[in-house]
Amino acid sequence: MNAMILAAGRGERLRPYTDSCPKPLLEVRGRPLIEYHLEALAQAGIEQVVMNVSWLAEQLETRLGNGKRFGLEIIYSREDEALETAGGIVKALPYLDDQFIVINGDVFTDYPCERLLNIESGAHLVLIANPEHNPGGDFSLDQGLIGNSLERRHTFAGVAVYRKIFFEGLSEGKQALAPLLREAADKGSLSGELYTGLWTDVGTLERWQSIAD
Repeated sequence: MNAMILAAGRGERLRPYTDSCPKPLLEVRGRPLIEYHLEALAQAGIEQVVMNVSWLAEQLETRLGNGKRFGLEIIYSREDEALETAGGIVKALPYLDDQFIVINGDVFTDYPCERLLNIESGAHLVLIANPEHNPGGDFSLDQGLIGNSLERRHTFAGVAVYRKIFFEGLSEGKQALAPLLREAADKGSLSGELYTGLWTDVGTLERWQSIAD
């Protein structure tokens, strides 16, 4: 199993900082946000990470290099324009193992990635309690199965594990992940878990500044 970190986004809501710095390199507690993910994956025993890059890609590649200092091999999947989540994963599939972890590059969490090493379903999502910016949540969770019920919903944490078959038949190009997840949830083929530890979506200046120091 290897992993993918989603790092291609422009970070519009974090401007002007992201005009000159890719969002995953913004510092949190004195270190680039993305380094926390790389270290967590290495600690879980992952040896190879695929990273999709687009906006200011050369800065990420220069800063992180081949991943050796993190105990990893980093492979970069370049996108001329950001392809959104599903599009970025589909483009990177040739580099990914049959089963792989995916982490959003703009979340800050202490989730232990080793929990994802023995997942049997085609897709498995980590959910968290609804934060203030997403009070309605994204998905319901009942006995380990993700659903689309409007009751007792939780928020998708941007941490998941997938099998390649989940993306079978999709063509390359810009496309969102949410419709695929909704369809899988309707079919009862999407597993999940609720995590109660540290998690922040570093998507706005206010949320970034709340954890930066």
